Amino acid sequence: MDTFLNFLQAVTWWQWVILILIIIAIRDVFQKKHTVSHNFPIIGHFRYILEKIGPELRQYLVANNREELPFNRIERGWIYASAKKENNYEGFGTDRDIFAYQHMFITNAMMPYKIGDDHPNATDHCFLPCAKVMGKHSNRRKPFRPASIINISAMSFGSLSARAVDSLNKGAKMAGAYHNTGEGGLSSYHSNGGDVVFHFGTGYFGVRDTEGNFSMDKMVELVNKNPFIRAIEIKLSQGAKPGKGGVLPGAKITEEIAEIRGVKLGEDVLSPPHHTAFTNVPELIEFIESIAEATGLPVGVKAAIGKTEQWEELVNIMSSTNKGPDFITIDGGEGGTGAAPPSFADHVSLPWVYGFSKVYKLFQEKNLTDRIVFIGSGKLGFPAKAAMAFAMGVDCINVAREAMMSIGCIQAQVCHTNHCPSGVATQNKWLQKGINVTLKSERLAQYFKTFRKELIEITHAAGHEHPAQFNMGDVQVNVDDQNLAKALNKTYCYEKTPVPFKSMQSLKDCIHLGGNDNT
Repeated sequence: MDTFLNFLQAVTWWQWVILILIIIAIRDVFQKKHTVSHNFPIIGHFRYILEKIGPELRQYLVANNREELPFNRIERGWIYASAKKENNYEGFGTDRDIFAYQHMFITNAMMPYKIGDDHPNATDHCFLPCAKVMGKHSNRRKPFRPASIINISAMSFGSLSARAVDSLNKGAKMAGAYHNTGEGGLSSYHSNGGDVVFHFGTGYFGVRDTEGNFSMDKMVELVNKNPFIRAIEIKLSQGAKPGKGGVLPGAKITEEIAEIRGVKLGEDVLSPPHHTAFTNVPELIEFIESIAEATGLPVGVKAAIGKTEQWEELVNIMSSTNKGPDFITIDGGEGGTGAAPPSFADHVSLPWVYGFSKVYKLFQEKNLTDRIVFIGSGKLGFPAKAAMAFAMGVDCINVAREAMMSIGCIQAQVCHTNHCPSGVATQNKWLQKGINVTLKSERLAQYFKTFRKELIEITHAAGHEHPAQFNMGDVQVNVDDQNLAKALNKTYCYEKTPVPFKSMQSLKDCIHLGGNDNT
């Protein structure tokens, strides 16, 4: 034993280093998982290290101020500074290429709008409520006018941490905004006294029966117990992954989440891609009316836009029956807080400007725009973009990622891993502890107030009193409309031959499936 210890003591530090490197090299050569490490022992590890830290290197050292996506450094910096009530101005002129594709110009008036001494904005520089009332046209028992034109979009407790939701909700109350619950159900963290829009999707979390179907009794009970719920939103689809369901693994379901969502502890929970409470547009309208009648609240829908045939059907039924949603939230295909496969996030559903314009025109053709509160959602959390959205017809703006940034999100883009370094999008207790709820709620409120103040100033510069007065001529863009894009059949000059298809079951029953007929 003494001899062995003497031998260890005789080995110098550099010999230990060489020995460790030899062991790593032997391990690299004989492992079969990583080709680069096998072919280039030891050296190959540097490739994986650089790949791991590559996003951080690009974000902080390589990319310029206007280059990053989904939000560049200038945009993030404006949100951070606004939330902290710091100087969010730029000096020496813009560094943006104002002749670039899609650059936007707001046309200012020769004589800006002037407010009088008794004007609401003379004493409250950020007073900016919605110009329309949800549910007024349909004579709902409890119509609702949002006190703020910017509000928190649908983000669930479960996808966001408890402290993040708590911060958002308390901040929304300070700012006079509403807080959309997301489809994870109503939690205690949504219940700090501010206005709430209860949102549910195909999982019906918080208002589901034991079989996972929608329960009207639970919906009525929820609304009666929580009078701060001002409206109800039915999610048809979302920008991040329209038409795709999801699974919440049982390992991630805590007792608190299970109770809020009305699910069983430890079991995987499925959010299917389709609803069970309705299967077509007429049934959707009847579903909306039944909820509105039972609760007295305005009821709306949220969707990302693709095909418009069913939207046309919705418009026609609304025009002939005087029934239907009180508000419509249009989400952009730019994606949002929901994690999604790149194929969905990159390619499924239209960008907000195309999707909203298509739907709005359908309602306009039937003279229905006055009865609907249109809500825009999709990277619109900046005053100039909001002005454009109002010029196109929106009445309110919902923000998700911008709200997350105001409470500390650093765009690490690891929301789907449960390792969010800022504690916003994780259930890790240690990471959540970094969120100071009192401070972060104040920052959310300040971001909203700064947003409204600057939007009011832009509105006045354009000669209007309220953003609802913006018209299409007030904004110009360095791009033509969607007519520049062509469908594939126009681009490649042929039509695909239809593939014979009967049903998925017929494919499953096929004797050739997987070569099962081979003997």
